[in-house]
Amino acid sequence: MGQRDELQGLVNSPDVAATVGTRARIVLWWAEGRLKKDIAALAGVSRPTVDLWLARYAAGGLAGLLDHRRGAGREQVSASVRARVLALSRTSPPAETGLSHWSSRELAAYVARTEGVSISHHYVAKLWRDNKLTPHRQGTFKISKDPEFAEKVADIVGLYLEPPGGAVVLSVDEKTQVQALDRTQPLLPITFAATEKRTYDYVRHGVTNLFAALNVGTGEVFGECYPVRDGAAFLAFLKAAVKPHAGKEIHVVLDNLSTHTTPDIQSWLAANPDVRFHFTPKGASWINQIETWFGNITRQSIRRGTFTSVTVLIKQIRDYIAHWNTNPAPFTWTATADEILAKVRLVQANIKKLVDNNGK
Repeated sequence: MGQRDELQGLVNSPDVAATVGTRARIVLWWAEGRLKKDIAALAGVSRPTVDLWLARYAAGGLAGLLDHRRGAGREQVSASVRARVLALSRTSPPAETGLSHWSSRELAAYVARTEGVSISHHYVAKLWRDNKLTPHRQGTFKISKDPEFAEKVADIVGLYLEPPGGAVVLSVDEKTQVQALDRTQPLLPITFAATEKRTYDYVRHGVTNLFAALNVGTGEVFGECYPVRDGAAFLAFLKAAVKPHAGKEIHVVLDNLSTHTTPDIQSWLAANPDVRFHFTPKGASWINQIETWFGNITRQSIRRGTFTSVTVLIKQIRDYIAHWNTNPAPFTWTATADEILAKVRLVQANIKKLVDNNGK
């Protein structure tokens, strides 16, 4: 019984590789009296593989099912070559290579060609890990040209870090043109030893527009889908989003879309002085916390979803919001306005230096 529990522990442990869990299952199935050919079919392996792991278990117990590290000897690389690799990793590849970015293999090959020293791409990759370098990755940036950038940043960050007592801060935006994509063949769900699979091609069944408001203090999200994105739809959503907070001071963080400043909305704001708008700087939607939540729903629900109609898409969005609100948690904002402005000034200085150098 003790050995069976230990094997079951390998199967269920999140810290054990899936391959080791498969080996433990093979032993458990054999102990249940199953035929080896049936075990091979269940595990998705060959019959000799079943024999191998049963023999390993018989000889070494649980230890026989584990992987033993097989590493080559440590590469002997001189300090000068190591420094050269690090220096190259921190710059773009030379123009004559035609490369847009380094991979560990390309960098190892370049060093071998230019320095006459052979190093493995494993060495380069380890050096990157040890020094927290990621030259193969790419980020994005955009410097806002809003003349009121500093004032708007200070205003919004102040709401995040020190909201007025008793007030509600809502981060609001729209995720537009969310597509109801259906695959041309049925989705193959996750099964033992097989990942989820779907066809690469798809059929479009229409779009919807998701309006969402994140309560910055509690993490709760209120969302609704509309067939169009216009001032009337936004006003209808806004009224529904603030209704649960009636009687409180409400601060709404949102961007500079024309649909947010229509005459009807201006009239409604005048009639509801407890609601105040705080506009993000132009070109700086990253400061709006709802964008982080939009990233979550895109990765966790929409991107891999299969929708036979817009109705199905909307239902999944609503289900996701309901699931999110069962255990909401606010996003933790730590950057002060001064820290943000200092980083922006540094990027601006670097861009100016780059432009000046290119102009010479």
